[in-house]
Amino acid sequence: MVSDQVLLSASKRNFDQCVQVAQEQGLGIEVMTFAFPDVLDGEWKSLVKAYRAQLRSVPGKLAMHGPFMDMAPGSPDSKINQAVIKRYQQAIQIGAELGTEVIVFHANFIAAIHTNEYRSAWHTRNVDFWGPMAEFAQQHGVTLAVENMWEYDPNIIADVLKAINNLHLRACLDVGHAHLFGEVPFESWLKALEPLLVHSHMNNNNGKIDVHQAFDNGVLDYHRILPQLRALSAPPTMTLEMDEVESMLSSLKYFQLIASAVEPPEA
Repeated sequence: MVSDQVLLSASKRNFDQCVQVAQEQGLGIEVMTFAFPDVLDGEWKSLVKAYRAQLRSVPGKLAMHGPFMDMAPGSPDSKINQAVIKRYQQAIQIGAELGTEVIVFHANFIAAIHTNEYRSAWHTRNVDFWGPMAEFAQQHGVTLAVENMWEYDPNIIADVLKAINNLHLRACLDVGHAHLFGEVPFESWLKALEPLLVHSHMNNNNGKIDVHQAFDNGVLDYHRILPQLRALSAPPTMTLEMDEVESMLSSLKYFQLIASAVEPPEA
């Protein structure tokens, strides 16, 4: 049996607890702390030093979530675009210092503007934005994974990544977002992103709001979803992006974890 590569979503609030569970269960960590502006403008240097020491004991993969609040990569406003570049480069430098392999950023396409003109212009601006960002990531030895949020079509992101064609710029599939905001079947997301997919975010929701609940608390059927991801030619790493450690723990039984003592649930 091939083991799923599972990571826990570790925030400033629950970082120590997530690291302990990762050590016990043979899991990885996705660091969420540096996604927030109050940290990036505050005590981030001391946190990097403390986290780096703790992450050395984590047996699984390491990832980091980059800043996303009010970020507009490829903005037509040059001053806003420069602010995003500065934030993203700061996150890349932090991720490299922590030893993470993947750093996740949102695409932040405005899905409410459902016109061909907006989509075409957005595509051009984002190719111009992400090309140099991928080169910056390559210089720092990390891979960027662009995550779907409000995008209704997987090709909105896939087309940008294909146009740039840099192995340090890949995709992160957020399963909950794809089901909430996507206008095509989940299978279409997998088909479009498979050649580019390196990472994924997982949780459950009520089918209406992007709440980060345990696998057994919501409308998504992970008995069906997980085998689809495992069937890909290169299955992605999988982060349990949930607010509570208890939700992550209760979801572990759905995975194939060689190092874990948890039993799989009945289908």
